Amino acid sequence: MSILNIEFKARSTDIMSAEKILLQHHPTFIGEDHQVDTYFNVTTGRMKLREGNIENALIHYERENTAGSKSSQVILYRHQPDKNIKALLKKALGIKAVVDKRRKIYFIDNVKFHFDAVQNLGTFIEVEAIDTDGSISKEKLQEQCDHYAVMLGIQQEDFMAVSYSDMIIAQK
Repeated sequence: MSILNIEFKARSTDIMSAEKILLQHHPTFIGEDHQVDTYFNVTTGRMKLREGNIENALIHYERENTAGSKSSQVILYRHQPDKNIKALLKKALGIKAVVDKRRKIYFIDNVKFHFDAVQNLGTFIEVEAIDTDGSISKEKLQEQCDHYAVMLGIQQEDFMAVSYSDMIIAQK
């Protein structure tokens, strides 16, 4: 499945307050997931295997490392948990980084909200305005991200340009 996202990630020292603001808008709560994302060495973009109790997928994506909302081209393969997938990818590509996080997941329409506690990195909010079938314009997705950034009290200096995997690698 090929997906267009406009998304942002922001550092948050008080994700509970932001979550309370979101809850006032009656989002659908998907659940709290413990996710381990294993990033592999690839020549273009990023590829990760997500292993969780809610979400399990092999994900390849390309996006710029810029702060604020940004476009992301995503290819997503959902699968049942299978340790052989990870073993195969590790053998073929090698592991670049591993990100361990606890994530609360919500939706309002086509917009997905993540409230993340990432091991060794801290707490973050991610918002993804998602178009799975080409029916939502890039401009509308951008408007949605902008709206929710303001609603959740995200300040310009809170936006993160890089992925969790980049932050983990930078710590080493």
